[in-house]
Amino acid sequence: MAEKNPLLDLRNEIDALDQQIMENISARARCAQTVAEIKEKLGDTAYYKPEREAQVLRSVMEKNTGPLGNEDMARLFRQIMSACLALEQQIKVAFLGPEGTFTQEAALKHFGDAAETVPKAAIDEVFRDVLAGSCNYGVVPS
Repeated sequence: MAEKNPLLDLRNEIDALDQQIMENISARARCAQTVAEIKEKLGDTAYYKPEREAQVLRSVMEKNTGPLGNEDMARLFRQIMSACLALEQQIKVAFLGPEGTFTQEAALKHFGDAAETVPKAAIDEVFRDVLAGSCNYGVVPS
């Protein structure tokens, strides 16, 4: 009689957990879409609320029981929130370019990978794009 692979049960459990995670993320995304619909009806066009995002991330880190560290868990949630926000409104972030700079890295760290980053050759171009409304936000070195 062949021995049972000890990893098989664990892999099956991981597959089931992955399915639950996908279902929960999809449910969260549907809630975000409903939030966008309500905001639109109320005339609230400010989809990105940094104070709300900070509140969610603080709560995630306070409730985290491990084994993933708080920063890792917050990073995962930031990406989920970024993807959900993109369903509400695509966020465009101007940054002092070119692509691959620390400024772009800072923009993606703050807004998540679902944000569209737009490289600019000079700091004043970043400000100009934000003021003109062609980008929602800008990131420049301090």
